Amino acid sequence: MRTAVVILNWNGVHWLQKFLPSVVANSPDATVVVADNGSQDDSETYTRSQHPEVLWLGMDANRGYAGGYNTALKMLQDRHPELEYAVLMNSDIEPLAGWLEPLVTFLDAHPLAGAIQPKLLDYGHPERFEYAGAMGGGMDLWGYPFAQGRIFDHCETDQGQYDQPAFPEVFWASGACLMVRMSAFLRAGQLDTQLFAHMEEIDLCWRMWRAGFTVHAAAPSKVLHVGGGTLGALSPQKTFLNFRNSLLVAVKNLPALAAMRVVAARLFLDGVAGLLFLWRGQGAHCWAIVRAHGQFYRLFARFAFRPQQDAKGWPSAGVYRGSIVWQYYARKKKQIPLS
Repeated sequence: MRTAVVILNWNGVHWLQKFLPSVVANSPDATVVVADNGSQDDSETYTRSQHPEVLWLGMDANRGYAGGYNTALKMLQDRHPELEYAVLMNSDIEPLAGWLEPLVTFLDAHPLAGAIQPKLLDYGHPERFEYAGAMGGGMDLWGYPFAQGRIFDHCETDQGQYDQPAFPEVFWASGACLMVRMSAFLRAGQLDTQLFAHMEEIDLCWRMWRAGFTVHAAAPSKVLHVGGGTLGALSPQKTFLNFRNSLLVAVKNLPALAAMRVVAARLFLDGVAGLLFLWRGQGAHCWAIVRAHGQFYRLFARFAFRPQQDAKGWPSAGVYRGSIVWQYYARKKKQIPLS
């Protein structure tokens, strides 16, 4: 087994029924794996009966995105030490024909490339980029992530505007469909289970950059993503995790002084975001931001005082040297270039 496509599943038999056939059909050169986070539905029965060619890896509990994938990849590598590449794929993705070959070919040709994502398009509107990662992610100086083709809730129509270069360097590649080089994944320290869900891939990609690897997106590779299969876009819990984890990721990966500047700025910027939610009548999301900051400060010492000898600052790609909040809301800019 050289390449594995690993679908993390939790009570998602409806997604498996909908998308697993196309994953199998369009991934002929890989082993397709369903890694199950302790589901209580008919996921195992369906997979084993309808797709005996798929490898089933069952776990005893819901370990979240990070813990689930860390456990599944360790189980795979213990059984198949020759495993070189693994795709971390959400269960609500339909890969298009020929999606895998460009990713494998690029990693084969670039031994320092640690991670890569395909172009993510909206399943319901395939002409548009999808929220979770579009054509690869960036971050502004205050810890707000964005992507080529998606700023906040605005997703662009794909007109080939990000197809050159075909494999650009990006700050982060989307965890919705993320191919990792196993050696880079392990050297970077795997996914951080303390984040549980949301932004773990940004943290992982940042640590790959710190470890000397690069991160890329691939225009020739396309997949369709439903999005919100675990937590919908309107979920206050998703708001909580995104705001909390973006602060934790910055504190983990930046030198102390730079991290403190981010935290200080975010006190103001996140407060403005909370007031905007209140103005829209979304009080639960405002409260989610308050809870996110409260838990961040409780976790601060655990993250801030880790050894940071290699925390040299921002990666060399995908950093916007300004505020996307200002550009988007004050200047009405819908596109932010990746540096």
